[in-house]
Amino acid sequence: MLNVIIAAVVVIALTIGIVWVIDKFVPKKVKPLIMIVLWVLIGYLGYSTFMSVYGEIKFNKLKNQRYSEVIEALIDIRDAELAHRTVTGRFEGNFDNLVKFIDTAQFTITERRDSSVVDEELTRRFGGVETRKDIVVIDTLGYVSVKDSLFGVDPRYKNMMNIPTAEPGAKFELKAGFLEQNGMKIPVFEVKALKSVILFDQDKNLVAKENQVISVDGVNGDAIKVGSMEEVNTTGNWPKNFSNEQ
Repeated sequence: MLNVIIAAVVVIALTIGIVWVIDKFVPKKVKPLIMIVLWVLIGYLGYSTFMSVYGEIKFNKLKNQRYSEVIEALIDIRDAELAHRTVTGRFEGNFDNLVKFIDTAQFTITERRDSSVVDEELTRRFGGVETRKDIVVIDTLGYVSVKDSLFGVDPRYKNMMNIPTAEPGAKFELKAGFLEQNGMKIPVFEVKALKSVILFDQDKNLVAKENQVISVDGVNGDAIKVGSMEEVNTTGNWPKNFSNEQ
């Protein structure tokens, strides 16, 4: 945007200079023809400058709308993945399997309570004097459907692999696996959509510029994503202004 404003200032200054030159040095008979050509040129340059600014404004508005839709879809996928880890202990790297999981899996509803039991070892040490120890008892109260908990009656999860606003058939990239830290295998996942895919029908120069964004108010990098295959992280790379949920 700054480059466009600078260009507009340069054009205005140049136009003023040309008018001054014509007024001082061009013969009166030739002036009308030159002025007509000059006004046509000024009109063209003015229109081009306006469209450059307006085109970028339109691009940013559309970009933000599309990003918001993509982010809401990524939040759904993350919720499904977190549910999968809760039930199975790992993340899922295949969308078809993730959809089947949502259709069939259940959360276990439990209750933790404090209790005490006889500590047999200490009882023996104290010559048969009953000694008790505190324990935590986990009771299973029932089960609830993962689908009902996350989506209720909304079937949108069945199409969670499709990137909203992109060309038909465009899908999120999904990976899942484990990272080894301190001798432990920790489950991780990553889901992303390239900006070039989300903005497939927009000006290529503006998309290329968007891929280079580094800003606290923008989505940095060339993709919108949640999770990571390189670190233990289940957050998204978008700022809060795109979504109320992180």
